[in-house]
Amino acid sequence: MDGTRIVKARALLAAFALAASAHAHAAGEPLLIEAYGDSTTLGISCIDKHCAPRADNAVTFLQSELSARFGQHVVVSNLGVGGTMAQQLLDGTDRRGSVAWTERIRRSSARIVMFNYGINEVMHSQTPEQFYAAETALVRAALASGKLPVLATSNPMLDKRLNAQLAQMAAMTRRVAAEAHVPLIDQYAYVSSLPDWQHGMSDGAHPTAALYRLKAERDFTVLEPIVDRLIDKPART
Repeated sequence: MDGTRIVKARALLAAFALAASAHAHAAGEPLLIEAYGDSTTLGISCIDKHCAPRADNAVTFLQSELSARFGQHVVVSNLGVGGTMAQQLLDGTDRRGSVAWTERIRRSSARIVMFNYGINEVMHSQTPEQFYAAETALVRAALASGKLPVLATSNPMLDKRLNAQLAQMAAMTRRVAAEAHVPLIDQYAYVSSLPDWQHGMSDGAHPTAALYRLKAERDFTVLEPIVDRLIDKPART
């Protein structure tokens, strides 16, 4: 994410001041970030052709970086579900509680919600327009519930044909972020710009631990100034 987007993200926080106060935490209670997404949020990597969730994933690395900066005042909850799409989260069919998104986000105590989808939309032949509609609905419901949505594009895929389709999904995510004026973490563009990024993939879609760490660093760059403004800091003596 470039500097312009970070500046816009900071400017957005003023608009969330009243909503944030309505969800104010008790002194010392951590600020909650909920990370929603597919298997690349969950943290699947493949080792010797065995693919499974790994402890060394982007959300874990992000938690470590935020803890180093803010101590115990920030918690990131990994709510990624392998094989799922944004529409399933919206409908409540993502195998986590079977609750429609509007109700789920209304009940949530998170202050920030992250979305990372696109790969399974490609694999299930969803159109970019369908993906755009689903992400738009997720973002609008989050905003209506006083949360700050943060959108992320997917990391690229190794298959050139699938990756070209994924680029269209990434374009939809950028469009949703621009239209809703919410922060964007453009992992697709970032990872694609890395030299030999393909060597950071454990299979056609899932990063290795090393690439997950780089993705987390990108997440932290965007989230750190946002958290710094929202966090309930301990009183100074």
